[in-house]
Amino acid sequence: MKEKFYITTPIYYPSGNWHLGHCYTTVICDAIARFKRMDGFDVFFLTGTDEHGVKIEKRAAENNTTPKAFVDALVGNIKELWKTLGISYDKFIRTTDDYHVEAVQKIFKKLYDNGDIYKAEYEGMYCTPCESFWTESQLVDGKCPDCGRPVEKAKEESYFFRLSKYQDNLIELYQNNPEFISPKSRMNEMINNFIKPGLQDLCVSRTSFKWGIPVSFDDKHVIYVWIDALTNYITALGYEGKDDSLFKKYWPADLHMVGKEIVRFHTIIWPAILMALGVELPKKVYGHGWLLIGGDKMSKSKGNVVDPFVLSERYGVDAVRYFLLREVPFGSDGVYTNEALLNRTNADLANDLGNLVSRTTAMITQYFGGIIPDGSYREEIDNELVSLCEEALEKVRRDVDNLLIPESLAEIFKLIQRANKYIDETTPWILAKDESKKQRLGTVLYNLAETIRISAVLLSPFMPDTAQRIFDDLQLGKLPDSFDSVKTFGLLESGKPVVKGKALFPRIDVKKELVELEKLAEKHEKKQEKPAESNEEKGLVSIDDFSKIELATAKVLTCEKVEKSDKLLKLTLDVGGKQRTVVSGIAQYYTPEYMAGKTVVIVKNLKPVKLKGILSEGMILCASNGKDVVFVSPEKEIESGSGVN
Repeated sequence: MKEKFYITTPIYYPSGNWHLGHCYTTVICDAIARFKRMDGFDVFFLTGTDEHGVKIEKRAAENNTTPKAFVDALVGNIKELWKTLGISYDKFIRTTDDYHVEAVQKIFKKLYDNGDIYKAEYEGMYCTPCESFWTESQLVDGKCPDCGRPVEKAKEESYFFRLSKYQDNLIELYQNNPEFISPKSRMNEMINNFIKPGLQDLCVSRTSFKWGIPVSFDDKHVIYVWIDALTNYITALGYEGKDDSLFKKYWPADLHMVGKEIVRFHTIIWPAILMALGVELPKKVYGHGWLLIGGDKMSKSKGNVVDPFVLSERYGVDAVRYFLLREVPFGSDGVYTNEALLNRTNADLANDLGNLVSRTTAMITQYFGGIIPDGSYREEIDNELVSLCEEALEKVRRDVDNLLIPESLAEIFKLIQRANKYIDETTPWILAKDESKKQRLGTVLYNLAETIRISAVLLSPFMPDTAQRIFDDLQLGKLPDSFDSVKTFGLLESGKPVVKGKALFPRIDVKKELVELEKLAEKHEKKQEKPAESNEEKGLVSIDDFSKIELATAKVLTCEKVEKSDKLLKLTLDVGGKQRTVVSGIAQYYTPEYMAGKTVVIVKNLKPVKLKGILSEGMILCASNGKDVVFVSPEKEIESGSGVN
């Protein structure tokens, strides 16, 4: 029976524009998952999206759509990116999935019934982008310690998780399992910065917004991010669901891979929740560093955008994967520059790997008619290369098991570099001039081809497309699904054909390419830039802009609830003698019966949009204080279709 290996990325906030930094964790996990599968493990690789919260609710409103419709559109973008990058996940969870919603409600109720959740009032400093509450002492220069953005004071009734109850248990966990948090510096940070000062109970519900999983026994509250998002690692496996066979098979997780900014949530809050549920803890949480540009965390909000779609199309997916896996010291921050990507691609992929494959297949084609020669005429000079090939898997496995990902690739490239040196040592072009040395020439070229085959198999978890292209050049068919074929040197069959394919990685003129990338960046900035605003003018619009908006009164002829939606009403309106349909998210505040016959104000010239399959031709104006919503109506009756000025 295969040993299981369960690996997870964090679930991601859905965004329309993804930068290279978003890809880092997922590419790492994909490489590890692929390696483990080939190494004989029964792997389950989970990723997904975190789709609830006030950020989504606000952005959906700004886009005149519902939160669910808003995230539905964005999730497709994420899946397309993972497809482009060759991410081989086994399951993609969305926190809006029905099974997850039901399981989270059961988990919340279980914690409440056990006394680990209680109701109280919360007051603190709230960061909307991070969806985090902070005490005054935790702020840095009055701003969020995680993202550096402004915070606002918030006070509301909430349910709390008794995190403080598990402080001693967490300390015991760290002491008894020193490998639970890696690298070790992250554990020291958790103990010194969070646990020793004393853990505070955790706010786990909100009433100030609606876009979330309702508390099953108190629907005024929605379940806050921690219990909703973190529990995805077990709900995806069927915990508290109809079929928990995957949970029984794969839990506990072998590896949660996360960015260093969310280590606290995964090593303090998450273990405490599992302790309260009586569920076994994950084996390891690894907090990797950030991918930086110019010394700052890569972030769309800070302008450091590097489009993975553009880079993949321009240089190849595997060049992007290789840079992320090889360049960044694992566990530490890494720096991205266009020049670093181009230089790494030239040095390792074009010069070392591409050159080795190109030279070898060209010489086999030139000297042996494209047929792999016999390799039985070995000499002493061959032994080092053969030994490196036979030892490579064990060295790479050691590094992957210890999460030394750049080092594992370095081991493979030691083999590739040694093969290039072997060409210079054996000088096959000189051997080819002497007919008596034909057999020796054949062995040299066989050894090179076999080294390339072994290297390709070892590279396949990290650079799957490139590995398959190498196999295509060697006419070996589909890549193997295990490492069995690299344990012994000499399994490549002589007498088989090879082809000299296109260059794996054409050499890049770095200076010229940097100029082109600069032009692309400028084009992107011009597309994104907006007119500068003074503080006094911020948020104001000109009379010309306002005059483009057509507001009008409308009479509600009929009103009904939208199927499979708790928030939407479908209204048929009379607007100056013409009927139109508008879908509005006011079902939680007004009944269809109440709305029938009312006069409302609509945005008449809003671009139509489909909501739940219904074409909505406008928007009803409403006022809100954050808790209640009221529709805007004229002071006294007036003809429908009247302009509002």
